Amino acid sequence: MPENDFKVGKIDNKAFSSFILNRLGEKDDSIIVPPSSGVDAGVIDIGNNKVLIVAEDPIFMIPKLPLDIFGWCTVHIGASDVAVMGVKPEYMTYSLLLPPGTPDDDLRVIVDSIHDAALELGISIAGGHTGYYPGFTSPTIGGITVFSVADRDGFVTPAGAVPGDDIILTKGPAIETAGILSVLGEKELEKNYSSELIEKAKVLSRQMTVVADALIAMDSGGVTAMHDATEGGVIGGLAEIADASGVGMTVDENLFVYPDEVRMVCEAFDIDPVKAIAEGSLLITADSSFSDRIISALSRKGIAASVIGSVIDDPGTRILQRMDGSEIPLEVPDQDPFWPVFFEQVEKISE
Repeated sequence: MPENDFKVGKIDNKAFSSFILNRLGEKDDSIIVPPSSGVDAGVIDIGNNKVLIVAEDPIFMIPKLPLDIFGWCTVHIGASDVAVMGVKPEYMTYSLLLPPGTPDDDLRVIVDSIHDAALELGISIAGGHTGYYPGFTSPTIGGITVFSVADRDGFVTPAGAVPGDDIILTKGPAIETAGILSVLGEKELEKNYSSELIEKAKVLSRQMTVVADALIAMDSGGVTAMHDATEGGVIGGLAEIADASGVGMTVDENLFVYPDEVRMVCEAFDIDPVKAIAEGSLLITADSSFSDRIISALSRKGIAASVIGSVIDDPGTRILQRMDGSEIPLEVPDQDPFWPVFFEQVEKISE
């Protein structure tokens, strides 16, 4: 963990409210979905019953992950934040910052993989910046910005959940946690677990996307809100939807899809899977009459999903029942448990 155990990851809601929320430049009423905690993208009314949806993310290099996965993740993580608004990502820009002396072959792999991933998703690259700068020790995406134009009534936000909705989770919890730590901590896992299960966990690094999940769900109908469970994991994502929508929730961990490889990684590194970073795990609220249709459509595309709970009226009741029958409140963790383990594994690699 970094010196003094400083918080790692995105700022919390208190810091967001204190430092960001009142410093948003010129007020413009055409911004109909402004920056808000737990909301994945902004929405701008551009007239003619159309809106511009825009999202941005930084991407940093994970030790031991191949450069082509870095490029793939750049596109898919950025595109996911637009897709969860129920809209197909259409355009992107990116800023690629490289350490001086980066080999041309490395640059070529990164740019080719970004290009290939954009082609895969039907995204056009409209601009960006690439350069070599001191201070960087590995390739870094300073920002990927993804855009899309949609109908004024053709998108959803995490603020749309209503009482009576089902809550659906795709893939299970801690997808990103398991994918990354199985690569970084492979030698440690090999002491107690089969190579077959470890390889299944490593493949999860190629599932850190919710683009397909979100678009399939939206096409199936009945979706009221979507949110990818990134930092703070499934429990944090649920809390953010509940806060944004002003609703309560009752959720049962026994109903989760739970891949064996996710259980393995979280068990090995003593991580609570519901609190750990989970890019690739999509949370959906939907009219309950559409749940079976959504889950069946996802299943046909090889994406496992299940109903894990319900949206209720009382915002004072936000409960997750654990597998042992105990109950804990739905709230964003103070610190995602992934990060201390991540830094510990990175330090072991560098020794």
